[in-house]
Amino acid sequence: MAFLGVEASLTGRRWVGQSVEVDRAAEALAQQTDLPRPVAQVLARRGVDAQDAEAFLAPSLRDLLPDPRSLRDMEKAAARFLQAVKNRQKIAIFADYDVDGGSSAALLLIWLRGLGQHATLYIPDRIDEGYGPNDEAMAALARDHDLIICVDCGTLSHGPIAAAKGADVVVLDHHLGGETLPDALAVVNPNRQDEDGVLGHLCAAGVVFLMLVEAGRQMRVDGAQSPDLMSLLDLVGLATVADVAPLIGVNRAFVRQGLRVMTRRDRPGLVALADVSRMDTAPTSYHLGFLLGPRVNAGGRIGQADLGARLLACDNPHEAAAMAERLDALNTERRDIEAAVRAAALTQAEERGLDAPLVWAAGDGWHPGVVGIVASRLKDTANRPAIVIGLENGIGKGSGRSMTGIDLGAPIQRMVTEGLLLKGGGHKMAAGLTVAEDKLEAAMARLSELLAKQGADEIGPADLRVEGALMPGAATIELVEMLEQAGPYGAGAPGPRFAFADMQIFFAKRVGESHLKVTFGDVGGARMDAISFGAYDGPLGPALENHGGARFHLAGRLDINSFRGKQTVQLRLEDAARS
Repeated sequence: MAFLGVEASLTGRRWVGQSVEVDRAAEALAQQTDLPRPVAQVLARRGVDAQDAEAFLAPSLRDLLPDPRSLRDMEKAAARFLQAVKNRQKIAIFADYDVDGGSSAALLLIWLRGLGQHATLYIPDRIDEGYGPNDEAMAALARDHDLIICVDCGTLSHGPIAAAKGADVVVLDHHLGGETLPDALAVVNPNRQDEDGVLGHLCAAGVVFLMLVEAGRQMRVDGAQSPDLMSLLDLVGLATVADVAPLIGVNRAFVRQGLRVMTRRDRPGLVALADVSRMDTAPTSYHLGFLLGPRVNAGGRIGQADLGARLLACDNPHEAAAMAERLDALNTERRDIEAAVRAAALTQAEERGLDAPLVWAAGDGWHPGVVGIVASRLKDTANRPAIVIGLENGIGKGSGRSMTGIDLGAPIQRMVTEGLLLKGGGHKMAAGLTVAEDKLEAAMARLSELLAKQGADEIGPADLRVEGALMPGAATIELVEMLEQAGPYGAGAPGPRFAFADMQIFFAKRVGESHLKVTFGDVGGARMDAISFGAYDGPLGPALENHGGARFHLAGRLDINSFRGKQTVQLRLEDAARS
């Protein structure tokens, strides 16, 4: 039965509440712990019982941190890293150009700086070099360095690692491994084929952090002291959220502790980035994913590939401010490019049909730096795995995003072995590929077939999952703060969404290009503000602005709005239905 009887909302979605079992568990949890019912509902949905509630609400890194040595090659990787440090050998860091790669590189650069040492940073150009190590760059680095550490890349780079003659190569990665590993000194990756997958939810920065934990352990055995690791958790938290790693297990502690570190504003790069993003509240996982992450990414997408990593590692506030301004400008430019590609891709995908197992689009000159973002938008629109490809000189470079339960990375790797793709790799939820234009149609047909075998063609329209119902008077700052304790929220741990039933609209106004500001409440009772981003990109904005006195069920997520020193609860409105 649909929640509040909403079978088709203004955005065409069915509202779905919690199961009877979760509701019962929430009721019992609330009674046993004295937690507010909305918080108990969140914990019950996550499978937390009364005896574990306190520990869940205060995740401890000490309790959740896995033994780094549970990962293959970890001791070897840390030992070789420390040997290079001790002997003052030349170290190069080859990193991916996204937030995870940049954060991973920054972790190593800052840690080394704590010992008075430095390393060469190399990040490939997305357009000229593509993703991951390449033969020419690795050979050049090997000529001038004793150790090359590949972060957030390298697991599938057999040829380029073989080209690094004369240098040892250590890989610290999390992307899906192939049947064989490259001939590196060490490949530390929880998603190697011979790993058990228990730590498969780690992003690359999490893997790098574990390597530094192991390095610290080895240093203590030798009577030496390592740089402070806890102060680096802001970078691990940023990477975890921005790389859409599931917020489960130790990832919850990484993000929670990372946000605390970030609140201290000790990292010049992140301070500058927060200021240029006009953040005026304590950081949350939302800020990491939607304000800071995209700006760090902007350099790798359409500008200078190493700008994000250099900013994150920067210890000079003036230099950090200049780099943050540049990244902010690039992010604005990226949004404009993305909007044009998104419109063309959506039109093309709609012509093919949005109900296929795979939704895809390809176009000449589409910027490779935005195809991943556009694929994510297509995925959200169609509720199907999506691929978007930019074509140039007979070669297509694309990026894909998938749904929970549909593995995109493995089929793409399989198609490389089948000869339909020139290159490809990634993980379950996101992957990249390179394809010859004359094989494009055949490749997409094959990928669609492989995804259909996983049930991608049977996914229905996206339901809107609702935690429960609230009245405006119950949506207090104290409640929002307690709900935040049950977080952080993101991939694998969606934030709680609440419905407000039979509300009257007192005020509705368009703000900016496509957003909607609303004040709602029950007659004679409490009132509450809401903001709906992108409401005018669909039917939500016009319907609520022109409400004509009608009453609505409203659904969204709660957050705290700070304005001129005053804090109020607001609803981040996502959907509505006539009551």
